[in-house]
Amino acid sequence: MVELSAMCCDAGFARVQTYIASGNVVFASRDTKTTVKLELEKRLRAYAGKPIDVVLRTGSEMQAVLKANPFSGAAPNLVQAFFLHERPPSDVLDSAVGLNDEQIRVGKCEIYVYYANGMGRSKLRIPATKFGTARNMNTIAALADMASKL
Repeated sequence: MVELSAMCCDAGFARVQTYIASGNVVFASRDTKTTVKLELEKRLRAYAGKPIDVVLRTGSEMQAVLKANPFSGAAPNLVQAFFLHERPPSDVLDSAVGLNDEQIRVGKCEIYVYYANGMGRSKLRIPATKFGTARNMNTIAALADMASKL
């Protein structure tokens, strides 16, 4: 995470903070989301030697994802939001395979999944999440809180 923080600082982003070792970074920038995304992807490619897709959300968007959680009564560590670049396809529920005790709901640019028995034991596969990234509600709450303090 030190390298990610340094990349963000070198890119000119302000108040850079990382959260847990899974690629979560919060920062301030006056650049457009597209510019920020392209800059981070360029730096990550140079670092890793291969393309790394960046999924970017503003602080207010993270707060909205948290508020829109359709499983707010469930343990937050058992609910994942899969962050996508665009609105999920209309066949998300039909294309999911391996569904057992999980519940799926579609959000604005996210897919929410409640893993009743934990994600590690699940056989669920959702093709639409192939080009996204998931975070549980605890992480989303922490990131939204960090962003609100920038």
